Amino acid sequence: MKLFYRLGYYLVGFSLGLIILTFVFSGKKTTCNYGPEARVIGDLAKKKVVIAPLVKELYPNFDSLAYHQALQKASVNFGASTRGLDSCKTYQLQAYWQEKPILLQVLNCEKTVTLESLNFH
Repeated sequence: MKLFYRLGYYLVGFSLGLIILTFVFSGKKTTCNYGPEARVIGDLAKKKVVIAPLVKELYPNFDSLAYHQALQKASVNFGASTRGLDSCKTYQLQAYWQEKPILLQVLNCEKTVTLESLNFH
């Protein structure tokens, strides 16, 4: 079989496979979180958010909706985070709220995320 025909069959099969995958995964919320930062933020976004009473008292406008909005463009400071614990891990996030940079310290447990502190940076 000539190389030209082999290449043609390969491209037809590859194209059909891409079309099938497009239909299978369309409408599903599939993400590919390959980096450690994306995995942490994806995990924090999935869980129920509990805001500490001190944070509620100091920033009454910062609720779970504001937390999720800040989380969309947040970055994780792994140097200031404690990840080696078995139960709950503490992460420090750098984010923006009301156009101002903030530091969030969250406690990531198995089923909940607790916002422990919020500081303007």
